[in-house]
Amino acid sequence: MTGGPLYARPDLPDPSPRAPEQPHRAAEPGDGSTVYDFFTPPERTPAPGYAAVPHDPPTIELVPVVPAAAEAHPRHPATLVEPLGQDGDDPGGPLYVVGDIHGYLQELLDGLHAEGLIDAEGHWSAGRSRIWFLGDFTDRGPDGIGVIDLVMQLAAEAAAAGGYCRALMGNHELLLLGADRYGDQAVQSSAGTASFLAAWRLNGGQPTDMERLEDHHVAWLTRLPAMVVEDDHLLLHSDTTAYLEYGDSVDAVNDAIHEVLNRGDGDEWWDCFRRLTKRFAFRGDTGPASARELLDAFGGERVVHGHSPIPYLLGDTPAEDGHPAQRVTGPHVYADDLAVAMDGGVTMEGEGRLLIARLPLEQTVPSH
Repeated sequence: MTGGPLYARPDLPDPSPRAPEQPHRAAEPGDGSTVYDFFTPPERTPAPGYAAVPHDPPTIELVPVVPAAAEAHPRHPATLVEPLGQDGDDPGGPLYVVGDIHGYLQELLDGLHAEGLIDAEGHWSAGRSRIWFLGDFTDRGPDGIGVIDLVMQLAAEAAAAGGYCRALMGNHELLLLGADRYGDQAVQSSAGTASFLAAWRLNGGQPTDMERLEDHHVAWLTRLPAMVVEDDHLLLHSDTTAYLEYGDSVDAVNDAIHEVLNRGDGDEWWDCFRRLTKRFAFRGDTGPASARELLDAFGGERVVHGHSPIPYLLGDTPAEDGHPAQRVTGPHVYADDLAVAMDGGVTMEGEGRLLIARLPLEQTVPSH
């Protein structure tokens, strides 16, 4: 790699050169403004066929779509397996959350081992502990399917030990599944003719992940919930109030999103992806009110989310010599202590990291 990472304030256009144009260019939808979240992938040993993505694409609001009925995709039956043990039992062990991973399997293994949650061979060693992954397992990094396989393995091992390991639906899960299901099928977008496959490629989709994606991965991912309340924490992937557009309770939101994913309509699926890619709802003067709106509707005393890297939330920019700002060292507590950001920006070399935290946080954790 040459030079430092490139990224910008997420609410302003970035002056850096754009990534080369790609065929069937489609952009990741956002919160109504053009957002340029550039990054340079870290120097790590890639898997065979790993395609490094030089820049994070612009985020562009998409036009509303009109739902339409469609037949179910043959690979995606309506009745699918439950993800990560949904038996409702509370083993009572300590609660952990894991931020965005984006294919960085080794960083995940290292982090879980450092917390004492897995042993040196990568097996569950946390007894009755509870873990929630906040989504975005794949894309941009070298081994997204390896990450999914590990989480599924730990789910079984945790259940056998009296704990549990569960996961939420992130926008990149929607993107990967959409690319697998709809491919180059056109969907409605203000960015022009778009498709899930083009958007997935533009947003760091790795060919090796798609090649290794199997039916049991698809079934498991499709059934992931969008949100949950655990120990007075509202856990969700995206820092957006768009979840309210799907219902006024946790069960209603999860049921509505699962209905979209099982119905088989590409435009509705794309619209779900668009909504869950919005961000920054809890930042700024109106942030506390937005966080409280979600908490009042869904329960809990504090929102815990991934999706928006902490450096973007803080508006950090590189120094004049090209070196990054100070490194993320822990979760970012903000919005009058009503929100906790868990996306440490693992894709940002020299600044970001994969975050794992035990809840409740003992004190307000500085981001740097």
